[in-house]
Amino acid sequence: MSKTISQFDWLSIFIYILLVLIGWVNIYSASLDDAATSFFDLDQIYGKQMLFIILSVFLIIILLSLEAKFYERFSSVIYIISLISILGLFFFGKTINGATSWYAIGSFTLQPAEFAKVATALALSKFVSDIQTNIRNIGDQFKALIIIALPALIILPQPDAGSAMVYAAFFFPLYREGLSGIYLLAGSIGIAVFVLTLVFTPLWVSIGATILVIFLYFFRKKKRPGAIAYLSILLLAVAISFSVDYVFENVFEQRHRDRFNIVLGKEVDNRGIGYNTNQSEIAIGSGSWFGKGWTEGTQTKGNFVPEQHTDYIFSTVGEEWGFVGSTVVILLFVLLMLRIIHMAERQKSQFNRVYGYSVAGILFVHFLVNIGMVIGVFPTVGIPLPFFSYGGSGLWGFTILLFIFIKLDADRMSFW
Repeated sequence: MSKTISQFDWLSIFIYILLVLIGWVNIYSASLDDAATSFFDLDQIYGKQMLFIILSVFLIIILLSLEAKFYERFSSVIYIISLISILGLFFFGKTINGATSWYAIGSFTLQPAEFAKVATALALSKFVSDIQTNIRNIGDQFKALIIIALPALIILPQPDAGSAMVYAAFFFPLYREGLSGIYLLAGSIGIAVFVLTLVFTPLWVSIGATILVIFLYFFRKKKRPGAIAYLSILLLAVAISFSVDYVFENVFEQRHRDRFNIVLGKEVDNRGIGYNTNQSEIAIGSGSWFGKGWTEGTQTKGNFVPEQHTDYIFSTVGEEWGFVGSTVVILLFVLLMLRIIHMAERQKSQFNRVYGYSVAGILFVHFLVNIGMVIGVFPTVGIPLPFFSYGGSGLWGFTILLFIFIKLDADRMSFW
């Protein structure tokens, strides 16, 4: 056991501890009021978060005590249980802010979607490692897609579009294991065309896409694909562009349309649906270089930013710790993700490697979308900042996700 402990990646553990503690410090500031008595006051949000952190320690001990092979051997069982748990929300779930995403347990709530990501990562890793080859076969790709899509499709109508969107992160490990880059290219083109069409018109986007494709075809000399490939890309772009209006008006809900219009500058609604983002931008901007100091943020103390201790916790960092503090937090996240990728690449087990890339992908999507949302670059969606945002389910979900991989990494030599 002592040998295994020495093999734990202590750099990842140290960064995890830093992020959790810095997160709690900011939750304390964002939720502090005149009724505060102590750090462990369970009537206060920061007191509950402290309890969640303490319970995380026991959770980590359990995760690291289990045999590494346990996670691979029981991955399918864990996946099925997670699907049942999120399906059960339609019958026994509690609705909060319009989403039926929680089970009520006394005064606490539990969000199974946070744990379903871990289960999906384990199931996908098991599947890819079982086929023992690069995932280039269409049949294998379809099966992998089913594993990823099932929980996302169950979560989407709850409605919880933010949690469902995170499942796009699983294309990163698949790409590492041989999935053609054409899928990532097609996805990137689709997103770019969708956004551009909302700003301009389908006709202008189609003309621009045609000019760009012609330019690339005639001026890219090295490893140039055939004309059919370029024509397929062009047709895909045009088809998406002319379908955007229908999707935007008939598939998206009004609140989603409003959020896109605000981010794209087509609407200004600082008192309505754009209020959160506007107040968050004011808070971050007012922090300047070094911030106003811990518990001294005027936007934070005045409760101008709704849900500041959850999805908008980064606005507290920006206001009270400034550009320097925000940069430190961002660098910690980047360092952790790069460390996880480094750890994934040194694995001899394909199961471990796929799982490691899944961890990095999930953290990246949460990190990118949450901070982008807080600074007004992305539309508002319910995605927490890992290890930072208030909530036991989120903290425990990310803790389980990370420390399973730390255990797998520590035991990597025992597989051979």
